[in-house]
Amino acid sequence: MSVSSSDHRSRFIRAIQALLVAVIVFGTAGTLAACSSTGGRPRDTGGNGSGGGGVDTPRYTVAMVSHGAPGDTFWDLVRAGAEDAAKKDNIDLRYSSSPQAPDQANLVQNAIDSKVDGLAVTMPTPEAIGPVAQKAVKAGIPVVGLNSGMDYYKKYGLSSFFGQDESVAGQQAGERLGKDGAKKVLCVIHEQGNPSQEARCGGIKKGLQESNPSASVENLYVNGMDLTSVQSTVQAKLAQDRSIDWIMGLVAPVALTAVKAKEAAGSDAKVATFDTDAELVKAIKDGSIQWAVDQQPYLQGYLAVDAIWLAKRNGSVIGGGKPVLTGPSFVDKSNVSKIEDAAKEGLR
Repeated sequence: MSVSSSDHRSRFIRAIQALLVAVIVFGTAGTLAACSSTGGRPRDTGGNGSGGGGVDTPRYTVAMVSHGAPGDTFWDLVRAGAEDAAKKDNIDLRYSSSPQAPDQANLVQNAIDSKVDGLAVTMPTPEAIGPVAQKAVKAGIPVVGLNSGMDYYKKYGLSSFFGQDESVAGQQAGERLGKDGAKKVLCVIHEQGNPSQEARCGGIKKGLQESNPSASVENLYVNGMDLTSVQSTVQAKLAQDRSIDWIMGLVAPVALTAVKAKEAAGSDAKVATFDTDAELVKAIKDGSIQWAVDQQPYLQGYLAVDAIWLAKRNGSVIGGGKPVLTGPSFVDKSNVSKIEDAAKEGLR
């Protein structure tokens, strides 16, 4: 039986209609799949993880210049935080350090000369580091401060600061020492001329004497880059003055060395400290260190790098013109287990 041309035409039209319906349905489903559940902008399905980060912003180069001394585990934590933020933000991080102010200033100048996209600096000696950091600001480079120099970062044009108020931290430590019954505290300064450390010891004295006016604090200056020398100096002081009942370290390696010194001197003094690391956390657990004041160095490094990325991204400034405080908090036997695993991974 023959088929008329009109039947051919009807079948053809129905086939075209069915094809159009399929295309519309498929396209609608694809569009819905690309949208968020709340109907926001279509999600990026490109999956480009270049630089180890989750952003697709340009590859920026950021320099971080600290006053960290070789072997000081505190700065390993700062750097770990900075590196994690750099991976997330698709940033090439260039970390360098020197405990000597002229060398640190030269490292900052080198970063400026290499035309980095951002700069994070510590300022333990503001008069040496501040002016060269200000050169970067004037060159249009976003600059933030971290760890030290809280009282000076605005003076030199830095946009943000991440750290703790050392005087406040010291005062809180002194108040705790007072509650613990301290009568004579040896405050061990491992970087002579560092105003942050002087502020800590000054705060300790203020806080302690508010609790017990007859209590006293004596500063002892040591070379923090030579722990053998630190041990012998602290040991000699303890042997000479048996009235010292507490030793306050300002960094974990010095506090751990003080434990050895007091044992060698036959002293009954207790030891506390500022800052933590994996070994220090273990010492708190076993009771050889009583407690630590934690300023969260990992967080300082992380926030400093992230702040620079945000400045490059959309001109954001963190802190509203005020320092962003990362401490102080106390770590002791009651809460040390909460950070133990992170400390073993080099994150606290």
